[in-house]
Amino acid sequence: MVRRIDVTGSGGVRLAAWEFTDPPKAGGEGVERKHNGRGPGVLLLHGLMGRAAHWAETARWLGARYRPVGLDQRGHGRSEKPADGPFDRMTYVDDAIAAIEELHLAPVALIGHSMGALTAWQIAARRPDLVSALVICDMRASALGAASQREWEEWFRSWPVPFATLADVRKWFGEDDPTLERPRPVRGEFFAEVMAERADGWRPVFSRRQMLAVREAWVHDAHWEELALVECPTLVVRGLDGELGRAEAQEMVRVLPRGAYAEIADAGHLVPWERPDDWRRVLEPFLHTALPSLPV
Repeated sequence: MVRRIDVTGSGGVRLAAWEFTDPPKAGGEGVERKHNGRGPGVLLLHGLMGRAAHWAETARWLGARYRPVGLDQRGHGRSEKPADGPFDRMTYVDDAIAAIEELHLAPVALIGHSMGALTAWQIAARRPDLVSALVICDMRASALGAASQREWEEWFRSWPVPFATLADVRKWFGEDDPTLERPRPVRGEFFAEVMAERADGWRPVFSRRQMLAVREAWVHDAHWEELALVECPTLVVRGLDGELGRAEAQEMVRVLPRGAYAEIADAGHLVPWERPDDWRRVLEPFLHTALPSLPV
């Protein structure tokens, strides 16, 4: 079961949160309580252009022990897309903190992919009282710079929008995108989930202009100082062919007061979706060790 819960984010922006376990039953005890939202809270934060629904498979197995909730961050999914933002880093952090507090998830484990991972470690640095554990999946701490932002602008302009069919979406993002070094069918499926049918064809559910504004807020800065402020157990996960290089990932682990490292072969940037079994294999024991025991 999945249910939508509306959350009020920073500045009154409406955010869509998605709970992937049944709500607790009155008077439930023991094993029943463990499987009805009474386990430790887990907040799943997607990356740029993503949506909470991307976490559905991870949330299904998390739901056996925890209370997994996915958040459509502002500008994404079913959450509000304010025309003029703001889209700065602290607004994203404040939005997620509002979700944690309104949904009574604290102390929460934060699992973030790409941009969502940056949001997660900024929350952990700013509000350690709210966070019990952190998972950083394929997000760099170093500044990416202006050249990187220009590359993204060019990439967005290359999209053949609108797409005639969802099959065309899957093919372009999974095979035909000139930035790909080799076909990645999972990438095609990933982007198919963030398209909606309009009168003239299939278009992204987000604004590419807004996505550039969101990215502009972090690409020029390094985030090592915030990483060093994270007090909770933290797992840094990278795909062997991902955007986060091995040397930088290991340096992030060194900077983190309680950091651990995991590397997944045959995976690129979309680690949890390209190698779901390996993702679970590295994530499950970390959470089991880092999170408080379930009540008996």
